[in-house]
Amino acid sequence: MAKSGLYTGLDIGTSTIKVLVAEYVSGEMNIIGVGNAKSDGLKNGTIVDIEKVAQAIRKAVNAAEERAGIQITGLNVAVPANRLEVDACQGMVTINSESKEVVESDISQVVASALMRGMMPEREIIAVEPKEFTVDGFSGISDPRGMFGVHLEMKGLVYTGPKTLVHNIRRAVERAGLKVDNIVIAPLALAHHVLNEGEREFGTVVIDLGAGQTTVIAVRDQELQFAHIIPEGGDYITKDISTVLNTSLDQANSLKLNYGEASTERASKEEKFPVNVVGHTEPVEITEFYLSQVIEARLTQIFSRVRQDLERSRGLELPGGIVLLGGAAAMPGVTELATKIIGANVRLYVPNEMGLRNPTFAQVISVVDYVGSRSDIEILVTEAAAGNAVFSEPIVETYHEPAVAAFTDNVYAQTTDDMTYVAPTPQVQPSVPAQDAEPKEGLVDKVRNIFGSMFD
Repeated sequence: MAKSGLYTGLDIGTSTIKVLVAEYVSGEMNIIGVGNAKSDGLKNGTIVDIEKVAQAIRKAVNAAEERAGIQITGLNVAVPANRLEVDACQGMVTINSESKEVVESDISQVVASALMRGMMPEREIIAVEPKEFTVDGFSGISDPRGMFGVHLEMKGLVYTGPKTLVHNIRRAVERAGLKVDNIVIAPLALAHHVLNEGEREFGTVVIDLGAGQTTVIAVRDQELQFAHIIPEGGDYITKDISTVLNTSLDQANSLKLNYGEASTERASKEEKFPVNVVGHTEPVEITEFYLSQVIEARLTQIFSRVRQDLERSRGLELPGGIVLLGGAAAMPGVTELATKIIGANVRLYVPNEMGLRNPTFAQVISVVDYVGSRSDIEILVTEAAAGNAVFSEPIVETYHEPAVAAFTDNVYAQTTDDMTYVAPTPQVQPSVPAQDAEPKEGLVDKVRNIFGSMFD
């Protein structure tokens, strides 16, 4: 059945906070309001001051409300890929109804059975994605409701993240006087909205070049294969310009936006513009080429790290190539430079929505589209997972990137880098009827070994 109704989205970015309101009519998304506010209280994509973030969220919400002509009470919020982990899950229950037809309560029970797992105390379940249901041995079922059977089984993926990150986002929204309708994993939403079915099936890489960090994700076989955080983004370009030219951050950001050229091959050596330099009473003129040298140096470093990661994971072999998006990707010459450095086919994604045709809006649009296009069974599984997840009180502190947990051939390997990989592990929870299951004690042990190929 085609969806109808109003849906909201919130993207808490390092540079700006964006709120989107869309109306679905017969399954078609129509954007009716958007608001944004300058971010404060974030560093490298993570919250370091909840109160400042809450104030910025409120400003963005007020702007969206004014344009949409509605009052917003809840938000669907994007959570970044920082320290995201994915595991296979499986549960089985006995169908309890007298008619032996699968009903919604059976779905809730089989989800609860699949989530009976040990977990590290600093992590929590963010989302559960059902892959297939099985009724009495008949597999490949997408929605088992109304079917006759004795045993119901579900196989899926469970996504977990750090409690500090998730709860600080939740608390910031609540401090803004709003409730969190859904926590949406940003890489999943981007893959769903930006890539078509063929690109998700055969394999494609998405690079989100944000202000505080760069996120690299790979999707293949309709599943997220890995998400990798590089703690550098557009704000680092601004800081480089400020340092090299001895000018303020505001002036550096203005230079980047108005005169920035990512590739020195495209930059002009004749075109000049004034810069207010500290210690000079009069503005100093610099060339577009000189500014481009500063910008290109930082972007070359970022794309070089991306290339190294994709080489290790064989992501460069994916036939879908690379899709580039994010605020920093809007700068002229970025796509050409990325193609040159990474050595793969790179294309820029620009949203089609009127008034939002800028890569910086890709994430907030994808959040709304992801939530608005979910099937009834996906909504039911999400609600069941939320009902079985235990949420503790928020931990209000600065979030720090851990050492990397990198996916290899069905194992994990610890490295000393400040970046994070994630991929589904093939380990499946035993099929146990819900009424007989006992919660597992202790922590989930993960085997860590040497690097191998993600796709072998």
